[in-house]
Amino acid sequence: MPDTETLIYDWNLVDFRPPAHQVMLDDETLRDGLQSPSVRRPTIEQKLGLLHLMDGLQIETVDIGLPGAGPHVMTDVERLAREIVDQRLSIRANCAARTVESDILAVAEVSQRVGMPIECCTFIGSSPIRTYTESWSLDYLERHTEDAVRLGVREGLPVMYVTEDSTRADPETLSRLYKTAIRAGASRICIADTVGHASPAGAAAVVGFALRLIRQMGAAVGIDWHGHRDRGFDIANSIAAVEAGATRIHGAALGIGERVGNTPMDLLLVNMVLMGYLHQDLSHLKDYVAMTSEICGVPVPANYPVFGRDAFRTATGVHASAVIKAIKKGEPGIADTVYSGVPAHLVGREQEIEVGPMSGRSNVVFWLEHHGFPATEPNIERVHEVAKASTTVLTKEEILDVLDAQKPA
Repeated sequence: MPDTETLIYDWNLVDFRPPAHQVMLDDETLRDGLQSPSVRRPTIEQKLGLLHLMDGLQIETVDIGLPGAGPHVMTDVERLAREIVDQRLSIRANCAARTVESDILAVAEVSQRVGMPIECCTFIGSSPIRTYTESWSLDYLERHTEDAVRLGVREGLPVMYVTEDSTRADPETLSRLYKTAIRAGASRICIADTVGHASPAGAAAVVGFALRLIRQMGAAVGIDWHGHRDRGFDIANSIAAVEAGATRIHGAALGIGERVGNTPMDLLLVNMVLMGYLHQDLSHLKDYVAMTSEICGVPVPANYPVFGRDAFRTATGVHASAVIKAIKKGEPGIADTVYSGVPAHLVGREQEIEVGPMSGRSNVVFWLEHHGFPATEPNIERVHEVAKASTTVLTKEEILDVLDAQKPA
């Protein structure tokens, strides 16, 4: 029997060179994701449930909040950190912090109380449009950068230094700020596409710039990419950033976040696995998506890739016919990919054949047999006739009504 690899010519692999470095993921759902103006803030119990799903998906790090924002945030941050310690989870915690003393000390306080290192992600604006608006000088940015990073290091925290709006900042500013942060002890720098400005070429260019700077300094510093989806380049930019040298990529479940949101962690995981960058078991990824949708009040659009209701659902005669033929050949792998760019089984789902106005008789036969009904000629004809007259795909209840009407009185 042929397998899918022999039946698909994959142009994606032509001239493809996977990065030699390990790729890590940082989940921003519980911090940056909750800044969306449309989400509902989850309870701490719900946050803990999502934290366990992240851990099960082998996501390396999670932003558990900005404790300097106030007592209510501090309480949740400490509870999440304690859960990681008490349950011996593999996922590691980080916290956002502005480049101000109180924010950094708040992270240190939580870290000391729970007895766990927490990465301090201290951020400041870097683009000319931001510095002009805020009336900041480059000297001001450098001073705050050095003071913040040195304070975090003195408090025993691993420090990631984040330049907001990096993708609209000039090379001289980025160079001076990154050098200052690295000399002060930052273990990672984060390039933030804060307003989703970058294209894939731009993402690769700025990451490449940062990588060359780090190598010139002879420093052992990691590069993060934090992308937003304002132009719809989120996944493409993340891949471009990895290929240019970024070692950790940020995302949030369902892409929630400010404005139109962050890079979707769920789709990032799927693409990273399909491309061979990661090797996680994604069979429970749908649970992570479903929980986020429920606790944050974010509906999943029917046509959302991979996890939308329609992702593996077809009622079109030609498409359904090919899937059905593959199933009848006893080839589930081929049935899963003949009309699907993502195998449904990868994420714990399956192909669905529906009956609607664009369906052929094979759809009806398959539906009847799959649901345990006799595929008799009268049943096939009547269901097909009703489907052709409908403006939408028939629901199970509508098909059952048709079948009941076929029964003799």
